[in-house]
Amino acid sequence: MVHSCIYWYDSNMRIEKQRAVELRGEGMSYSLISEQLGISKSTLSNWLKDLPYTPNEQVLYRIRRGQGTYGLQRRQMRINEISELNALGIFEVGKISKRDLWMIGLGLWIGEGSKTMEQIRLVNSDPRVVYLFIRWLREICELQDENITIAMHLYPDSDELSSMKYWMDVTKLPKKQFRKTQIDRRLDKKRSKIGKTPHGTLHITVASNHNSDKGVRLYRRMMGWVSGVTKQ
Repeated sequence: MVHSCIYWYDSNMRIEKQRAVELRGEGMSYSLISEQLGISKSTLSNWLKDLPYTPNEQVLYRIRRGQGTYGLQRRQMRINEISELNALGIFEVGKISKRDLWMIGLGLWIGEGSKTMEQIRLVNSDPRVVYLFIRWLREICELQDENITIAMHLYPDSDELSSMKYWMDVTKLPKKQFRKTQIDRRLDKKRSKIGKTPHGTLHITVASNHNSDKGVRLYRRMMGWVSGVTKQ
């Protein structure tokens, strides 16, 4: 009886092995063969490792679909992480005080502003930087809209009207505060740069309007702020 069972087992294994060899020859993967025959991948690897193998269309489709699914999962994970860390950053910053805004705007001017000819000026294409600097001029430097002038520097692929509307929305300044637009018509602009700044660069300049407290005297106070920060 025992010998009969052993013979049956060996015979059945030979049949399964032969079937596995046939399926492998048809280009089936270990996973597909395992699903069809109910044999572990480790056993299949032991049986089939020396056989030449070319994956069939079904296997290739599963590979492509798996790669696509994995890519989508990675992308969603990245989106979730960005959202979570962004929310954490907002929480960590908390409410901005007037002194916080004072230091933020001063940092922007130290890094991005012009400090020549005693003129208060900043050039940037990032709407967040522009918004913060305009807010700083209004709330910390106590300037009015008429003291803040804007000049757009655009590229030939920029639309002047849409750019004007865009920057008016960011700065909350009326059209009358915008000066003549400059168009950069250089022919050697790298193709990689085309379309990267669709609304160009904004040049923000403070106009004293014959009030030195809003012009040269404010500039000198600001340089004192810079000294007060950098000399500590």
